[in-house]
Amino acid sequence: MPEPMKKINCMIVDDEPIARDILQTYIQRVPELELVKSCRNATEAYEGLYGQQVDLIFLDIQMPVITGTEFMRSLRKPPLVVFTTAYSSYAVEGFELNSVDYLLKPITFERFYQAVQKVNERMAIKQIPVPETEHQPDYLFIRQDNRLVRVEHDQILYIQAERDFSSVYLKETRLLAGMHLKLFEDLLPLKQFLRVHRSYIVNLKAIRAIKGNVIELENAEVPIGASNREELFQRLQL
Repeated sequence: MPEPMKKINCMIVDDEPIARDILQTYIQRVPELELVKSCRNATEAYEGLYGQQVDLIFLDIQMPVITGTEFMRSLRKPPLVVFTTAYSSYAVEGFELNSVDYLLKPITFERFYQAVQKVNERMAIKQIPVPETEHQPDYLFIRQDNRLVRVEHDQILYIQAERDFSSVYLKETRLLAGMHLKLFEDLLPLKQFLRVHRSYIVNLKAIRAIKGNVIELENAEVPIGASNREELFQRLQL
């Protein structure tokens, strides 16, 4: 018997409802594609990447607050990406980010299907779309009420899990983010941040001292988990 077709889990990220509806219709016409989430902006996309496998994103470039290219650059291990946009001027930037394809709106099904074939080829050779480089951004955006607040990595002292939320402790304030700790772990650079306890991520640059199983930060102390202690000491070369 032939092996069942492996589904490609897809996400749509586009601020235009009509564009999302068109892409959803096209995805439903291709048997190997499975739509797992349709998002209006980058914040919803960050949340959608948590807790489920996403192989491919159909990503609009020109979106408010966080553009598609900024969103892609912010991911340490991004899925395959097909950019969608109404502006041909973004094509060069899209391909510089090693996207699989670039679809110019209005998108026909024939052109969409060509992009899917390129995705199949890329997945067959297991090529990583965007390797981590020194050009990764040094910030992230955190939703606060109706705003997306830009937070520089160096501002973060530590992050604490709060059930379905996370408290982000900065040098001068605290932000409550509607994101699980695992998502922060995926978004933040490995060289600077480390999960030191099941409920805490710490900025390694912010550590002032270690006493026993406690990390001393500016006006705060964070516990070290038994299973995290060895990796912490290795990273600090202790």
